[in-house]
Amino acid sequence: MKIIVILPFFCIILPLVFGDLKVGFYESSCPEAESIVKKAVQNRFNRDKTITAALLRLHFHDCAVRGCDASILINSTTSNTAEKDSGTNDDVRGFDLIDKVKESLESACPSTVSCADIITLATRSAVALSGGPKYEVPTGRRDGLVSDVREVNIPGPTSPVSIISEFFNRNLGLTTQEMVTLFGAHTVGVAHCSFFADRLSTPDPTMDPALNTKLVKLCSSRDDDPSTPLDQNTSLLVDNKFYQQILAKKGVLQIDQQLALDKGTKGFVTDFASNGAKFQKSFANAMVKMGSVDVLVGSQGEIRKKCSVFNTRN
Repeated sequence: MKIIVILPFFCIILPLVFGDLKVGFYESSCPEAESIVKKAVQNRFNRDKTITAALLRLHFHDCAVRGCDASILINSTTSNTAEKDSGTNDDVRGFDLIDKVKESLESACPSTVSCADIITLATRSAVALSGGPKYEVPTGRRDGLVSDVREVNIPGPTSPVSIISEFFNRNLGLTTQEMVTLFGAHTVGVAHCSFFADRLSTPDPTMDPALNTKLVKLCSSRDDDPSTPLDQNTSLLVDNKFYQQILAKKGVLQIDQQLALDKGTKGFVTDFASNGAKFQKSFANAMVKMGSVDVLVGSQGEIRKKCSVFNTRN
């Protein structure tokens, strides 16, 4: 039996100008830019629905270090170990899709569209394809000139809510509510056993017993570090079911479950769990705000010709 989930059409209207970024930045310089990105993401999504989770993680891990400047895309060299090779970024993927989009854009509009904007536009398209909100993305970012593995200090899934909330506020300028909103991206994510095995060694009272039994069986298999959806219900849809799951003690990661228990975040979780439309609108706004963190604009940075390497400079 097939279960068909029909989601309403969400169209979020945002300001045309956001800081130094602007909706429609490439209208004159590269009119087909956004459609080229959208087509490439659609083609990948048709083959692999998990690309949405990959792009959301890639986007966040880029913005969380030096701001949204595509520094995560840079390859390491003999003289520099880049962000991409941090242990934190071991499972980050989607690089090949960004590279493919960049090649197409370079053919259409050489040295015009930044890799940072490609990440943002690609993520926006993937979110919409997965049933999430459709929203405008301000563009005009330029690519960074630094990528240093030593600067990657993103808190892990066992960090307490207070530490992660402080990180979001200090590094991204986001409120606790916006942090909880962006954790909604876990609705399409997965986690490997190594990230939550400590919750299984002795039964965690904050985890649903049935889920505990399921995960113990999964992690006892012969597979090398198997994974499971963070949303055990609608794992390929950007919806509010993740919040309903963690309220029911079905959070896989410790941090996810703590969001539903911590007094500073539980109210937001409960609100989003009961109001899907509010989550969709809040998610779109939080994605736009995060995507505008510490961006390089104007004459700052560069427009890379290839996303994985800095341009050659004299």
